[in-house]
Amino acid sequence: MRIISGKAKGRRLVAPDTPATRPVTDRAREAVFSMIGGWVEEATVLDLYAGSGSFGLEALSRGAAAATFVESGNRALEALRQNIKGVGLGGTLVTSKVREFLERSSGEFDLVFIDPPWDMASTVLASDLSALERLLAARAEVILSRRHTDTIPEAPTNWSVATDRRYGDTRILRYEKEAEAV
Repeated sequence: MRIISGKAKGRRLVAPDTPATRPVTDRAREAVFSMIGGWVEEATVLDLYAGSGSFGLEALSRGAAAATFVESGNRALEALRQNIKGVGLGGTLVTSKVREFLERSSGEFDLVFIDPPWDMASTVLASDLSALERLLAARAEVILSRRHTDTIPEAPTNWSVATDRRYGDTRILRYEKEAEAV
C-alpha cells in the first residue's frame, strides 16, 4: 500500500496488523480520487474509521488543506501514527469512537471518507451518516467504502448517490450533499 499521487507519491503505508482491518486497495483508492478529481484541493477532509489513514493521507498528498483522522483501535492507531509521521504532511489524529466524535465535534468538512469494518451493520452506518450531516459544508462529498454485497445505508434526504461502483470485493459510494436553499 502506498500514496498514489501528489507531494508524497510513492511513500509506503503500514497497514494495521489485525484481522478486522482490511485496507482499501491502491486500485480502488485511485478510482475514488479519479471520481472526485480537483475537489480534494484545499478541502477540509475527515477520515472516519481511518485505519491506516490511506484516504486522508492521499488527500493531503493531493493538496487538501487539512485532514482529521478518527480511529479507536489500538493497532490501527499505531499504524496511523506511523503513517502520518512517515508521509510528513500533517493531519490531526483523534483517538475516539466515530459516534462519540460525531456527537461532540464541531467544524465543517468538505470531503469525508468512511471506511468502516465490513461487518458493520447498515443501520449503524445510516446513524453515522445522519450524525455527520451537521458537520458537512454545503455541497460536501462523502465517500463510503463497503463490501460489494452489503446493503447501502440510508442517507439523509438531502443527499444523493452520485457514484456507485464496484472494485473487486469493494463497493464505493460517493454521496453529494445538496446545497441548502437560500
